[in-house]
Amino acid sequence: MNWITNYVRPRINSIFSRREMPENLWHKCEECGTMLFHRELRDNLNVCTNCGHHMAITPRDRFTALFDGGIFTEVDVPTPTVDPLHFRDQKRYPDRMKAAQKQTGEKEAMLVASGEIGRTPIVAAAQDFSFMGGSMGMYVGNAIIAAAEEAVKLKRPLILFSAAGGARMQEGILSLMQMPRTTVAVEMLKEADLPYIVVLTHPTTGGVTASYAMLGDVQIAEPNALICFAGPRVIEQTIREKLPEGFQRAEYLLDHGMLDRVTSRLELRDELITITRMLLDMPPAIKGDLPAPALPETAPQEVPESDTKSAEKKTP
Repeated sequence: MNWITNYVRPRINSIFSRREMPENLWHKCEECGTMLFHRELRDNLNVCTNCGHHMAITPRDRFTALFDGGIFTEVDVPTPTVDPLHFRDQKRYPDRMKAAQKQTGEKEAMLVASGEIGRTPIVAAAQDFSFMGGSMGMYVGNAIIAAAEEAVKLKRPLILFSAAGGARMQEGILSLMQMPRTTVAVEMLKEADLPYIVVLTHPTTGGVTASYAMLGDVQIAEPNALICFAGPRVIEQTIREKLPEGFQRAEYLLDHGMLDRVTSRLELRDELITITRMLLDMPPAIKGDLPAPALPETAPQEVPESDTKSAEKKTP
């Protein structure tokens, strides 16, 4: 009986048991319900191949697709004081930070990098909504200031991708102080006569919309992105009226003059290259514009003395 229990039964189970499939191989589109294979979705920059719905994308994946060859250099951001208010709700603030860092693999809610797009040097900053809702705390304020200082130092334009639920309540008034700090950072770019381009992604709300996210020289948004200060549900409860269809979405704001463009993520890189080079008074980018490979240097060949004499005889 032990032989059957210990050997035969496990052997049969191993032959006929079904292999467990990883849970993250397929993703369901929130808009149309289509099941999308993870590699296909990743190659399409997290845009649904069926309906074009734009799903969340991390700053690191965005920069890999944005910069030439996926090559960029991260810009150091000063680390602020941890938990300055000793805030606690259901969890301690440091515990929430550790959980978010473990979930995302990132240090904080904004990534700053420098590199080239279409052979045009830029500095870029992007918020990560998966990190505590991309909330604007002291680190995000430091990141925007570091991005602006890097852009001024290198004389490059700054492109910022916003995605946030607003200010970070765990930092209280210190979070709200980032609104004037980041506004001053944007003024640094304007005084240096450098372009500042903002790409608003879903969602961009609260104090972020009331500060650096709406101060760009050019305002671009991804399709159907929610862009607002107070959300539509709060407004409906306040005024007790039904809001128009698509209220506070990117297309609605474009029709009412709040945005310059609404561009798909798949076309965004080419558009940013065109706009950036136009603002810098540079010629249009040429696709495939790569330097020609350097030819190997060859030493001059010595001509034999006999060939030299014969050539002299032939000359009149």
